[in-house]
Amino acid sequence: MSKIAKALKALGLILRKPYLLNHILNDEGVHKRALVKKFSFDQGLPMIDIEELFPQSEAVVTPYAYLSGATMPTDLALLRALAERFGAKSYFEIGTWRGESVANVAAVVPECVTLNLPKEEIVRLSGSQEYADLHGFFSRDLLNVRHIYGNSCTFDFAPYQHRFDLVFIDGDHHYEAVKSDTASVLPLLRDDRSIIVWHDYGYDPETVRWSVLRGILEGLPIEMHHRLFHISNTMCAVLLPEDVASKIPSTPMHPHQTPAHYFEVNLKIKH
Repeated sequence: MSKIAKALKALGLILRKPYLLNHILNDEGVHKRALVKKFSFDQGLPMIDIEELFPQSEAVVTPYAYLSGATMPTDLALLRALAERFGAKSYFEIGTWRGESVANVAAVVPECVTLNLPKEEIVRLSGSQEYADLHGFFSRDLLNVRHIYGNSCTFDFAPYQHRFDLVFIDGDHHYEAVKSDTASVLPLLRDDRSIIVWHDYGYDPETVRWSVLRGILEGLPIEMHHRLFHISNTMCAVLLPEDVASKIPSTPMHPHQTPAHYFEVNLKIKH
């Protein structure tokens, strides 16, 4: 079949089934080509070794459930390490699920606020009351954690402006939602030393999720892009303060890396 015939066949399918266009527009290759054309970053963000941001070589991650949808332990350790290293007094999070991330941060940060969809909306989207009820399981009883509810794409963030030292974006990971959440949290930052962390920048620690990176780049002013990094051994991207970003060593990310170091995991079951 010729290229023209294939194109006509594809066009016919899209005309008959318009929803197929969403698959094309959301294809990771489409997002990669679009961001490379506009911003370069053809290898993704420069990568910082995780040890560069840890105040010490050991980290405590608790609670951690080892259940579906959980964040990697190294991601949670990174959040806590950033809070400790930069002396964060306030933390804002979009997307809480069982509450593991905010519960880990709340151990070292006095004020934590999380934004989630209302339970009735979660039930409508998922069809599961049990799933909705599990949101905030680990954080609902913590006195320094406040849970607020709404859709981050339409939520009024005005009352929370200039309040937070550390922000974690872990909500809807589609390109448009990441772009919207990124732009929305910028006014929440206390000052130019505040930090933003995006989860699921990668499908895994070595594979860029181009739709998320495109949302990050388009949600931020271009003059902030040089402060963006991927953190090794995590699925996180981070916006660092200018003085740190200008001095911290980084390398290009590539797949199939030779391990620079490894981790010791000690498990203790709690109830």
